[in-house]
Amino acid sequence: MNISNNYQSLEDSIVSVLKKVYDPEIPVDIYELGLIYDIQISYKKEVKIIMTLTTINCPVAESLPLEVEKKIKSINEVKNVNVVLTFDPPWSREFMSEEARLELGFL
Repeated sequence: MNISNNYQSLEDSIVSVLKKVYDPEIPVDIYELGLIYDIQISYKKEVKIIMTLTTINCPVAESLPLEVEKKIKSINEVKNVNVVLTFDPPWSREFMSEEARLELGFL
């Protein structure tokens, strides 16, 4: 397997894990909700997740990034995880996947 396939496989595993993490106030996973802005994987298999929350005052501002970190660390190939919380740009409904908008009745 070549290097790009290894990274793609690891990214697929990360996305799969992220799709099992839910915002407690919205019945859609955080990936489809558009809260994950970027997934970066170094050659050492260290992962950086850049994510946001639906609002700055989100009640899970402390716990959700920690949950993401813990779940990504549970992937065997991952050596380290850094979750960066940003509000630039601020989250909006446009970041949601079509599937999430359909689920929430926005289509």
